[in-house]
Amino acid sequence: MLSWPMIIGLMVKQFWPVWAALVVTFVVSIRFKRRLGLYGKLFDSPVGMVGFAIVMFWVFTAVFAPMIQTLPPLDQFGSAKNPLPGAPTPDGSPYPFFLLGGDHLARDVFSRMVAGARQVLIIAPAATTFAFLVGITLGLPAGYFGGKLDTGLSFLANLVLAFPVILLFYLLVTPEIRNTGIPIYLAAVLFIFPVIFCVVLLNGRYRTNPPRRNLYVGVTLVFGLWAYSGLAFNMDPLGVWGMEPNLLNVFVSVVFVNAPTVFRIVRGIVMDIKSRDYVAAGQTRGETPSYIMMWEILPNARGPLIVDFCLRIGYTTILLGTLGFFGLGVSPESPDWGSTINAGRKILSMVPHPAVVPALALMSLVLGLNLLADGLREESLKD
Repeated sequence: MLSWPMIIGLMVKQFWPVWAALVVTFVVSIRFKRRLGLYGKLFDSPVGMVGFAIVMFWVFTAVFAPMIQTLPPLDQFGSAKNPLPGAPTPDGSPYPFFLLGGDHLARDVFSRMVAGARQVLIIAPAATTFAFLVGITLGLPAGYFGGKLDTGLSFLANLVLAFPVILLFYLLVTPEIRNTGIPIYLAAVLFIFPVIFCVVLLNGRYRTNPPRRNLYVGVTLVFGLWAYSGLAFNMDPLGVWGMEPNLLNVFVSVVFVNAPTVFRIVRGIVMDIKSRDYVAAGQTRGETPSYIMMWEILPNARGPLIVDFCLRIGYTTILLGTLGFFGLGVSPESPDWGSTINAGRKILSMVPHPAVVPALALMSLVLGLNLLADGLREESLKD
């Protein structure tokens, strides 16, 4: 049985790729921070740097997960239930110790925590990005044009926001809803917005250069519709894009729940910015509304949106953990943190490590995202 100092030392050693990547990231970023815009200014904020370090720790953990794991996260090692931290593994195991103990199926808690970071950091940022693209694509014209378009879109957003978030999220991922095909219909609607956003963005930027515009828009449509067919309908002939049903349920739910809030934020910012002088100057020059929205208004709204993006990833991480806790995550055997917390909570008073370890990991990631958002907010207000 290992002592806690030995356990901590071995864990520090296992995370060596993460430490190396963090050192390189900080050295390069601080060296060139004056050339990196808002990201570079983040390193002038102690709070922002701490948050960034915590977030990047988990990002690099997800990237280097196969190198960090001591044991396969889904494999059982021995018949003993809930082995304690530092307990030896059975003879013939790839690693001699359970660094943070094992769960009720003798699966390594440390390796499952590391693998769970990959689950969270694939779904949460990607789904939040899709939600932002939906909210931005609808919020820009609603705030810029106003009128009936704004009224109609605002009504739909308020209709979704009228439901309690957790209850709506819970309903969208239940097997009964999945069997109705509603997630596929929602995916068909929501997943087309990133394609629309990119096409409008490029068309507005290169409208005065038709050959280049046609090339860029054409490539975007081919690539975007290819990804769209695989993600929304699982019909990618090459098998590059696709989602299993459970993942599609979770992904669509995150996008559907978060997009209305992003829409309201973007709409409010646009209604304020559209009265600025540089927007009036663009209108005087004869610029199209799409160009003004995408290339005049949106860049000047990036500060609040970046801050909200970081916070929303944290909210999404908590929601994913909540779904896993209720057994509605990606899959029952998944090492995601919510599922492992749920599996360990029943014996929390006897052996706390199966539930406490993933709970601390989840808490630290959300804390890092909140600190990062605070740092970004602090620096963006100085512009």
